[in-house]
Amino acid sequence: MDFAKPKSTSFLRALLVLGRASNLPTVWSNCLAGWLLGGGGDPKTFALLCVGASFLYTGGMYLNDAVDAQFDTRYRRERPIPSGAIKGQTVLLLSAGWLGAGMLILALIGRPTFALSLILVACIIVYDLVHKLIAFSPLLMAGCRFFLYLMAASTAAKGVTGVAVWSAFAMAAYVIGLSYLARKESTQGLLSYWPCGLLAAPILLALLLNAEAYQNRALVLATLLGLWIVRSLRYSVWIPERNIGRTVSGLLAGIVLLDLLAVVPAAYPMGMIFLFLFASALLFQRFVPAT
Repeated sequence: MDFAKPKSTSFLRALLVLGRASNLPTVWSNCLAGWLLGGGGDPKTFALLCVGASFLYTGGMYLNDAVDAQFDTRYRRERPIPSGAIKGQTVLLLSAGWLGAGMLILALIGRPTFALSLILVACIIVYDLVHKLIAFSPLLMAGCRFFLYLMAASTAAKGVTGVAVWSAFAMAAYVIGLSYLARKESTQGLLSYWPCGLLAAPILLALLLNAEAYQNRALVLATLLGLWIVRSLRYSVWIPERNIGRTVSGLLAGIVLLDLLAVVPAAYPMGMIFLFLFASALLFQRFVPAT
């Protein structure tokens, strides 16, 4: 009896680590931002969106570890599969279950949402299969967040609006910059700094879209996101012993601030929800690694 609880706890932690559960608040904030940019609507539909998107994200993360098992055995032996906490075949089956359940839930919302979920799942699978083989894999990762935004907007009253599309592009640019940095976390190779410029894309878009109305609000939120980006980058750029993992974790949490910036007109009533999700992402990272 004394040994059963630790084993159970260890297995549960392995599942949370496999799914990078600390990043789920960023998925929920993506859903909230896309839904608001699409005009909002039925809260029950939004709840289904969040559950379905969470399942797709978790399934994608599981598949990522299943595909990367050999790489992790060499560079990241603490991951659940190489450490022996769970078998690779089990992870692969669980991944299929998460992805299937997510698509089923999203199909209940409507055809446009289901169609976009199929594209999103295709991006997830292709990314997981080839991201270690091709240099432009960050584009595929960006595509995942891009279509998540559009999928969220498709569930709202107005559907996929122009602002939602532009915000999705800004999110994609941010994720490309983040992902290029993340590629060097395990191998510690030479770091290219040019992708860091893409992290500013959401700030530029928000300032352009709110040049007249809500200008002061946009400036405040843009400054908040900018300061967080600089804080995160300093662990890889301005200190002698770089810590890319900490930079990437910070930038991942910063996705929530990006989402808040995307919905500047609605930031006053909804801002506390985004800030709560941001704090949750940071808190969860203390227990479950974000990368």
